[in-house]
Amino acid sequence: MGVGMNASGVATAVVEQARDGRFGEIATRFSPELRAAVSAAALEAGWAAQIGEHGPVTALGEPVAEPAGPGLTRVQVPVVCSRGAFLVVMSVDAAETVAGLRLAAATGWTKPSYVDETMFGEQDVVLSAEPHSVPGTLTVPRGEGPWPGVVLLSGGGIFDRDETAGPNKPLKDLAWGLASRGVAVLRFDKVTHAHPELATAPGFTMSAEYVPYAAAAVRLLQSQDNVDAARVFVAGHSMGGKVAPLVAIAEPSVAGLVLLAADAEPMQEAAVRVVRYLAAVDAKVEALVEPITRQAAAVADPALSPSAPGDGLLFGYPGSYWLELREYDPVATAASLAVPMFLLQGGRDYQVTVEDDLSRWRNGLAGPAVDLRVYPADDHEFFPGAGPSTPDSYQRPQHVDPAVVADLAEWLTR
Repeated sequence: MGVGMNASGVATAVVEQARDGRFGEIATRFSPELRAAVSAAALEAGWAAQIGEHGPVTALGEPVAEPAGPGLTRVQVPVVCSRGAFLVVMSVDAAETVAGLRLAAATGWTKPSYVDETMFGEQDVVLSAEPHSVPGTLTVPRGEGPWPGVVLLSGGGIFDRDETAGPNKPLKDLAWGLASRGVAVLRFDKVTHAHPELATAPGFTMSAEYVPYAAAAVRLLQSQDNVDAARVFVAGHSMGGKVAPLVAIAEPSVAGLVLLAADAEPMQEAAVRVVRYLAAVDAKVEALVEPITRQAAAVADPALSPSAPGDGLLFGYPGSYWLELREYDPVATAASLAVPMFLLQGGRDYQVTVEDDLSRWRNGLAGPAVDLRVYPADDHEFFPGAGPSTPDSYQRPQHVDPAVVADLAEWLTR
């Protein structure tokens, strides 16, 4: 039997007992030294604190075992909860006795409870669009299909294919969740992630950042034998949703659009609104209100030149980037398209909001081919929670709302 095989089984059994409230039984597995140091009551109190912070247990992750010294194996078992995750870390000896146990913060991504890895396979791909190429990942359900497909676009910023932020990977949540439900998915690193120098380069624009690579991704997904080429969609989050209508214009074979917390308010105005919101919940942010307001005014200046460098402009983007954004009307562009659309919005989102953004989409789009849905408990990343959303909450391990994944899969496979 391989190293850690028995230890992994013991560790998983301990976590299952904790989940079921059987702390007295767990204590019988402890070594005499551990039993003297940690009582069943103390373990129960520590477990209750984690559940109070992260919510009820929704799934247990795969145990990870490694040698930890003579006769000992260290095992980490991820515990996935409704509002986050934590780790149970144990040392197990050759006699399958637990010699050490602690509850720790989950520092890495763990798969959501709604993912079934037996249902899909993945492979690395490369998307070529002159003058650059970007790497990506193709995730396809097992079986013959043909499956509907979707290309995922991340939001504004230098994001990888998973839209990694702290311990969270919302686009990986979506890709694996959708592939578990019969949807092929292609996601890719933004060109500014593969080539960061482009973000501040003169002449750079939002279209150049997204459109060529998204169109190439659509075509690559359509070329797969087990994907239905007539049912390949584009789903964009935040700025990725804003730019999605331009992708459908560049690649008319796109079957429809999914706009996840897509912003419609002029971006320079949104930046001022957001920094004022953050200053109201955290006094330390107050010092940013004046420079952000000043940079937003520079972006809105009618005399802004396309050759203006990003210094003194919001987020360091050059004048060319902001001039395109100023002239681009995402709602009107979407309204000109004859494709079905699904707009999803978190009710707790302070970056893209129901009042400032979804209202613009709702007023500009109409008809039976447009489906709008609000998830009241979700924030900008579609992580469910309670109370005001803040940037600090993104540093806690979380997963995209299961309802969002289920609704999106249903819409794509309808």
